[in-house]
Amino acid sequence: MEQELSLEYLRVVERAAIACARTMGLGDGHKADQVAVEAMRAEMDTVGMDGTIVIGEGERDKAPMLFIGEKVGLASHDRHHQYPAVDIAVDPLEGTNLCASGAPNAITVLAASEHGGLLHAPDLYMEKIIVGPLCRGAVDLDAPPEKNLKAIAKRLDRKVKDLVVTVLDRPRHEKLIADIRKAGARIRLIGDGDLSAGIAAAVSDMGVHAVMGIGGAPEGVLTAAALRCLNGQILGRLVINGKEHRERAAKMGIRDPKRIYDTAELAPGKKIIFACTGVTPGGLLRGVRFFGGGVRTQSLIMTLDDRQIRFIDSVQIEKGAHDVRVRFY
Repeated sequence: MEQELSLEYLRVVERAAIACARTMGLGDGHKADQVAVEAMRAEMDTVGMDGTIVIGEGERDKAPMLFIGEKVGLASHDRHHQYPAVDIAVDPLEGTNLCASGAPNAITVLAASEHGGLLHAPDLYMEKIIVGPLCRGAVDLDAPPEKNLKAIAKRLDRKVKDLVVTVLDRPRHEKLIADIRKAGARIRLIGDGDLSAGIAAAVSDMGVHAVMGIGGAPEGVLTAAALRCLNGQILGRLVINGKEHRERAAKMGIRDPKRIYDTAELAPGKKIIFACTGVTPGGLLRGVRFFGGGVRTQSLIMTLDDRQIRFIDSVQIEKGAHDVRVRFY
């Protein structure tokens, strides 16, 4: 599955990134989401798969979305051939506000696995702690920040004051931020994009040692898929409040609302593909760049089974364009 579909998924996230990049800086987040969803849906329907969206972004904040349970791929309109069954977690535009304002680190992203290989869950919030490979097994979601930070520092052979923790800048994190600062670590506050931050925590020399706090559950599953490929760790627990949340979770097979999921429980698949493309420039990926007669993108493709991590630069030249000069760097 990985060899057959990884470049197909590259094409999907590239198309979505190009579409929403044309809305970058226009101040219309809804429009940015809409064009990303439309481009991703149209491109996924050309891929040779029997795909099902098992978790996606948009339901929680009533944004345009690929809805949970939606069928995608050639199998949705071609019943004469058999295609591989694939479960998909998706965020057509991670960092809607970042794209709308022209801020860094907006990306388009999806993860895919064999049937049952990604957690099937509603679009709720999730408590999270994310660390890189050297800190796997050192953290506890229920432990105080100070204890986790000491454990991370010990694994990394440094002092707590040398750690940088990424936290979403939200009122709900006031106590968490205060506790991290009291412990002596530094904080990188971000407006959106905890998925990119989670990947950064698992990559050397990115300057991020952990991600803590509450973010979206779809981003949690997508992060888990990436961390399976990068050997990092995420611990997550769904934030289930009230009868409606419990009923929605129960319909998707989630019986224990207090369960803490480890990386391989959020993304248990044996064959996982993770694909993302930069929309606006960031620390992980460059953004979409338009030039006379074409467009250039940078993407990240990771596959679990063959342990490949690829950064891919793509140049797409418009049909009929003449005298196009492509600079390689």
